Amino acid sequence: MLIVKVKICGITSYEDAAAALEMGADILGFNFYPPSPRFVTPEQATEIICRLPAFMEVAGVFVNSPFDEIRETIDRCQLSWIQLHGDESPGFCRSFQSVNVKTMKAIRVRDQDSIKRAESYFTDAILLDAFRPDKYGGTGLTFDWNIIGHMGKRVFLAGGINPDNVVGAVGLGVYGVDVCSGIESEPGKKDHKKMRLLFENIGQVRA
Repeated sequence: MLIVKVKICGITSYEDAAAALEMGADILGFNFYPPSPRFVTPEQATEIICRLPAFMEVAGVFVNSPFDEIRETIDRCQLSWIQLHGDESPGFCRSFQSVNVKTMKAIRVRDQDSIKRAESYFTDAILLDAFRPDKYGGTGLTFDWNIIGHMGKRVFLAGGINPDNVVGAVGLGVYGVDVCSGIESEPGKKDHKKMRLLFENIGQVRA
């Protein structure tokens, strides 16, 4: 049986969070990067998270945020994961080792060198996303998955994953898939029909 974690990112409402949970999501992602169309404040995220079952894992997405700001949001929102999606250094990522949270460093992949750069980060997971110079994720773009190869790390695959290509993503043997724009009707609003189809297709591979 193939087991893969499914992270549904860009949650902005309880309705979408509850639907993702009911369909089988393992992790829900909340975006704390203000320029993002999926941005939520810690207060908004807390209102949603407090209504979820205690076992649900939640991730906070940050882009070049100060340590103290991230630490405060971890405590306020009871985050299970932090996803560092900016230009954070390996040292900055290591500074969270003393905090009760799992860390995930996002690498925007241009080429094989980007994959090699991921090896310098000692985090609980690496997230590989498509590169676009003007955006930190949420682009809906994919990259050449064939360049991933074998990495001695937990890898979440992101970037343009949708119901049509998720089986191919899961088939790469990655630790998890991160899905956002591929199941939206508009930025920040999930299309529940697309999301259900996504989980149905994943279920065929898991079976």
